[in-house]
Amino acid sequence: MTGIDALLARREALLGPGMATFYRRPLHLERGEGVWLWDTEGRRYLDCYNNVPHVGHCHPRVVEAICRQAGTLNTHTRYLHEGILDYVERLTATFAAPLRAGLLTCTGSEANDVALRMAQAATGRTGVIATDHTYHGNTAAVSQLSTRMPPIGGFGGHVRHVPAPDSLRDPEDGGAAFGRAVEAAIASLEESGHGFSALILCPYFANEGFPAVPEGYLDAALAAVRRAGGLFIADEVQPGFGRLGSHFWGHRRIGAQPDIVTLGKPMGNGHPVGGVVTSPEILAEFRKAFRYFNTFGGNPVSCAAAMAVLDVMEDEGLMANAEASGAHARARLEAIAASDPRIGNVRGAGLFFGAEFVHEDGITPDPETCAEVVEGMLARGVILNRLGLHMNTLKIRPPLPFGRAEADLLAEALADTLDALG
Repeated sequence: MTGIDALLARREALLGPGMATFYRRPLHLERGEGVWLWDTEGRRYLDCYNNVPHVGHCHPRVVEAICRQAGTLNTHTRYLHEGILDYVERLTATFAAPLRAGLLTCTGSEANDVALRMAQAATGRTGVIATDHTYHGNTAAVSQLSTRMPPIGGFGGHVRHVPAPDSLRDPEDGGAAFGRAVEAAIASLEESGHGFSALILCPYFANEGFPAVPEGYLDAALAAVRRAGGLFIADEVQPGFGRLGSHFWGHRRIGAQPDIVTLGKPMGNGHPVGGVVTSPEILAEFRKAFRYFNTFGGNPVSCAAAMAVLDVMEDEGLMANAEASGAHARARLEAIAASDPRIGNVRGAGLFFGAEFVHEDGITPDPETCAEVVEGMLARGVILNRLGLHMNTLKIRPPLPFGRAEADLLAEALADTLDALG
């Protein structure tokens, strides 16, 4: 039995069967720095996938902030401490009014769970609408929103799923069809007795394959939401914190104003931090309706890590880098696609982009080739993965220090991989 086989067997015995790993032969990683990872055999990999180390693996300023605060004080929010106040004040300054208040959690799953309860408290209703190919976490409440892993006992009657946009196959109507689907789902919830509390979605439609939708795409849907007295929850776990380059938040890029925003992975650069930002009025309604407390959410060490991430982003110009490096990377991929009919299109924004693989007709999804490309890229030292409605779109989402040189390495590895596949 090889080292990896022994590790997998030990993992299954201790953590249970079925624990997901990436790739046919899982990586055994040892350390990371910037946009690079190393395995236990000393091989280096270009990380084109992980948004958790938002400002780069093991950024020294974030590490130092964590160590300094951990050596001073770490406790929960039932004691007073300026750290959480300073951070929430700085964080909410990046949003448009009235999003001026919030609370911190440990994960994005917790944040979305809290957001659903905020919507219940503000509206007095429980019905929720999500897309039919979304993911918002793994608590009992938010697992009801994901169609990829249906909950035991089936979906509750309080959830409606609407078709996700597919910009490669469906004629673009500017969001009118999506708006009609949301309006019908609202009517169904109201007839069911649950009523309508919130539409929750990622404003970049990340798990849906980040389709190319125009600014204003959500206008019709949000008009229906407002008419029904419901709220819009924007899950910014993936597109937020400047990843898209042109805007700090995905909802600003699409021209949509949420009532509640949920945050997660990138906030602490690997330290577990999540959060919910909303208006003071909605937060007050939530506090009245629910006795919510999170022992570790908003602790001083987490806040120090999160504040250091914002410092590094600003001082190193990482949002501007995301826009410039992402544009260069997409141009390189588009040049490859121009001579390879297996690529239906290249799309994305900032440092969240990819290529969709199709069969000869240019439309039919080809998840098999996409899966082979993922494995071929790994063999060439590049880490990425796939997602989308048909699991046929490369998911390229590197840490924000990813530059033009790394984009060139990515493109060269992709060209070599496609050539090798024949």
